Amino acid sequence: MGNRLIDYKKVNVYQGENLILNEADFHVDEGEFVYIIGKVGSGKSSLLKTMYCELDLNEDEVEEASVLGRDILTLKRKEIPALRREMGIIFQDFQLLHDRSVKHNLSFVLRATGWKDREAVNKRIDEVLALVGMEDKKDKMPHELSGGEQQRIAIARSMLNEPRLIVADEPTGNLDPETAAHIIGLLREISLRGTSVVMSTHNIEMLNRFPGIVYRCKDGHITDVTQEYTHLDLSEDAEEN
Repeated sequence: MGNRLIDYKKVNVYQGENLILNEADFHVDEGEFVYIIGKVGSGKSSLLKTMYCELDLNEDEVEEASVLGRDILTLKRKEIPALRREMGIIFQDFQLLHDRSVKHNLSFVLRATGWKDREAVNKRIDEVLALVGMEDKKDKMPHELSGGEQQRIAIARSMLNEPRLIVADEPTGNLDPETAAHIIGLLREISLRGTSVVMSTHNIEMLNRFPGIVYRCKDGHITDVTQEYTHLDLSEDAEEN
């Protein structure tokens, strides 16, 4: 594979005072499609939050933690926006701004990240909406869209600055199975174009339809279990999730 975009070695992750992942080893290379599975509370979301510096790591309890070439242990607060500009972040609840149209949701992000030329802004909005098949929804308000459509807009938003990495926290958690499959298929397509995707999910049956690298968070540890999912036995995890 290409460059290493995330490299975690012996990383301890806390939720408040509780150690939730102990000495986690985890890495993502360019163009990889990576699932993180596990029960609620097993540390999936917390791990993702450390990647975009929503959750701090304790320097004394980490051997290495780099994201997009930056040491996140020594990253200054003022450097975090630049890091986040190189990644797309997608949430379970979409987090669209409800007081403005799809177009204005997207232009808000572009202007906030330094785009000034109106023509360039409009062109980029059209490009990302075409990517997710939502060109005809540009002037709609979020409440006029279905859950699946809102999540497509959230994916379009995450692609605006051509990120090297997309971090998606349970992106299909609020969607029906058919819509969920469309969303994961879309993220898989994005990874095939070279953008790495790291996604937490409880949607185990998708691992068969859209194969990728699989890590499991369980009992305070994270383990690469990709081999288990090349000959899928869903029974244990179907019970877990």
